[in-house]
Amino acid sequence: MGFVLRLAARIPFLVIATRLYGAEALGRFASALVLIEIVALVCSLGEKRGLAQRLSEGAGDNRAAETNLVYDGIVLALVWSALAAGLLLLFPEPMFPNGMNSPLDIWLVATIPAFAVTEILLAAQAYRFDIATTVRTRAVVEPWTISIAAGLFFYLPGTREAGLALAFITSIYAGLLTAAWPFLAAYGLPRGWRLAPRALLAMSARALPIIGADAIERGTRLLDIFILGLFAPPQAVGIYYAAQQIASLPQKLKTSFEPVLSPVITRNLRIGNHEAIAAQVRQVGFWIIAVQLGIALALGVPGEAVMGLWGPDYVAGTAALVLLLAAEVAASLAVVSESVLVYIARKRNLLISLFIIALQAGLTVALIEAAGRLGLGKGYEAAAAAGALMIALATSSLVKALLLSRLLGAPVNNWRWALIHAAAAAVVVGFVFTLLPEWIELLLGIPAVLATYGWVIWQRGFDESDKVLFRKQVVPDRA
Repeated sequence: MGFVLRLAARIPFLVIATRLYGAEALGRFASALVLIEIVALVCSLGEKRGLAQRLSEGAGDNRAAETNLVYDGIVLALVWSALAAGLLLLFPEPMFPNGMNSPLDIWLVATIPAFAVTEILLAAQAYRFDIATTVRTRAVVEPWTISIAAGLFFYLPGTREAGLALAFITSIYAGLLTAAWPFLAAYGLPRGWRLAPRALLAMSARALPIIGADAIERGTRLLDIFILGLFAPPQAVGIYYAAQQIASLPQKLKTSFEPVLSPVITRNLRIGNHEAIAAQVRQVGFWIIAVQLGIALALGVPGEAVMGLWGPDYVAGTAALVLLLAAEVAASLAVVSESVLVYIARKRNLLISLFIIALQAGLTVALIEAAGRLGLGKGYEAAAAAGALMIALATSSLVKALLLSRLLGAPVNNWRWALIHAAAAAVVVGFVFTLLPEWIELLLGIPAVLATYGWVIWQRGFDESDKVLFRKQVVPDRA
């Protein structure tokens, strides 16, 4: 449900950003967000996944100790965030390779501490299996706030040029408040807590492999925009960003499973149950690829109509949309495998991630340069960046799955042949709707593709062990 809400909330923002602000303003905004998101993720010190392990190892069943450990992470994140924000205020050029929409854009740096602390608060709630807070924050409050604020700032006098940046700042702080309220109710304030600078430095050092893995995993989704900002005009970046926002919807599905994956994995690691971890990777990996493929088909088959929603200029990004959707499907096994590798093979996982992002960077520059020299246009430059991402993520899935399988001594492959059967049926149905007017293709074709794919994959792909986990079950209280 959180994923569906996020999908519904993303569309109004894209309509406002593309139709009101235009591709050029959207491209400058997207280029600035690249550095902001990466820096904020680094400043959260990998707590999105690392906090569960710290609490599992360091607190036991002591609730007061858990609270103090969480506040250690918050303080450390605020320190690093303040340093990073100050540095970007002094040297803002890397954020704006194509210039600013408004001088107020510089205050995007104010979102770094809020973003980092929100990540920690949500991870703390997830450790106690409170997933609802993550859904409210990421799927309801943040996306709807940015959509509403972007519309308001466009019409308010004096804020039109900075509207996208101000809307983003507003949404991040709204998300922080949404996460903070239930956190304070669950954990409260620290008790008997004292700052220990040496311990905090040790914590920073220990978190480096997870920080690197998180930054690189997110960086693979942002590096293409950064490179486009350096080598292509802002209009091309805006078109690519619009395609990426649609294509990243399947990737957001993975985050729906993240809150519960980390606590369960760390608990199984503590008792040495590697077979259970491998089984979970296989099962959750199949759920993710199954839904990602369905969404990719539903959005990719009518790709021209989907991109046309944002305006005629954006149709040039159809090829980029299709390749980005394929990239997310290819990445499904890598992201699930990495959720375990960050605990049992941090350094090797980091080295693989570094190799993958270097491969992506090289391919992206080479393909964009080739498209530019051939004079193929901004649509092909966007598609070149998407193609490089797809190749890099497919390589990442293969290498990380092989490493995890060897370390666990059990297979982790998430492939089932029912995916082919369901995809074939969906493509046939989708092709029929492409022959009809675009409004029918969108209003009826997308639901028809999803329904066809969903029915086949449920009947032929999901066994009883999968289906039982999608039913709400009430566990009786033994007491």
